[in-house]
Amino acid sequence: MPPMRLLSLTLGVLVLAAIWLGPLLSEWRESFAAHMLAHMGVVTIAAPLIAFGLRDAFGSGKVARASRYLALPVVASLVEFIVVWGWHAPAPRAWVERSFAATALEQGSFLAAGLFLWLSCLAIGTREDMAHRAAGAFGLLLTTVHMTLLGALLGLSPRPLYGPGDVVCFGTTLTAAQDQQLGAVIMLLVGAAVYLAGGVALMAGVLAGRSRMVA
Repeated sequence: MPPMRLLSLTLGVLVLAAIWLGPLLSEWRESFAAHMLAHMGVVTIAAPLIAFGLRDAFGSGKVARASRYLALPVVASLVEFIVVWGWHAPAPRAWVERSFAATALEQGSFLAAGLFLWLSCLAIGTREDMAHRAAGAFGLLLTTVHMTLLGALLGLSPRPLYGPGDVVCFGTTLTAAQDQQLGAVIMLLVGAAVYLAGGVALMAGVLAGRSRMVA
C-alpha cells in the first residue's frame, strides 16, 4: 500500500476510535448535538479517509467492473439518505439513547453507508472517463441536498423532536431546543459543506478535462 494510502487509512481508523471510545457516545449520549458531531465525524471525516486508503483495493476485478456503472454513486447517495433520515426519526433516536446495542447498530450503519458513498465516488472520480467523474460529483452533490434539507428541518422545527429535558453536552447544560438546533448547525456546517466540497472538486476535474480536450 502506498504511504499516502496507509496514512489516510490510519488516520481514518484513529478518528473512528476517538469518536466511538470518547465521551460523545457515552457520557453525552443523550445530547443530540454530541450525536450529530459523532455522526458527522464518521461519515465526513473517517469514511472518506478510510475510503481513500482502501481505494486501490477496489481497483480491479468484479468491484472495478461494478464501479463503472454510472448509477452507483446515486445508489450510494440514496442508501445514505435512507440510513441518515431513518436514524434521525424520533423513535429510532430514542432507542439509541437507551441502548448501547442500538448505538452500535446506528454507528455501524453510518460507517457502512459512508464508505459505500465515498468508495463509489472516489473510485469513479479517479478514472479518466469524465462521465464517471461527473457521476461521482452528482452523487456527492445529491447527498449535500438531502443533508442540507434534514439539517434545515431540524434547525427550524418549532419544537424539540427528541425529548423535552435539559442535556449536558461539552460540559454545558442545554435545553432540548438548543441541543437540537446546535446539532442541526453541526450537520449544516460540517456535513453539507464536506459533501459539497467533494462534489465541486470532482466537477472541477470534469471541467478541467473538457478544457484539455478543447485545447
